[in-house]
Amino acid sequence: MIRLIMWIALIVAVVWFFKRVTKRPAPSAKAAAPDTDAAPMVRCAHCGVHVPRDRALSAGQQWYCTEAHRLQGPAARDR
Repeated sequence: MIRLIMWIALIVAVVWFFKRVTKRPAPSAKAAAPDTDAAPMVRCAHCGVHVPRDRALSAGQQWYCTEAHRLQGPAARDR
């Protein structure tokens, strides 16, 4: 009886090893492509914060992040 169990265990081990050696590696999942429809960014003329152009407010050639900054106008840059 012990011989039979040993033979079965040996056959199972050989089959398992053979399957493991011949099995092809699974293809790795590719990372999702970055969003190519990203909105262009503009810089606030008052504080310098970058915001998406579709959310920014414009006054002539200047862009602003909020209505309060648009009313205050461009800031003087002493940097």
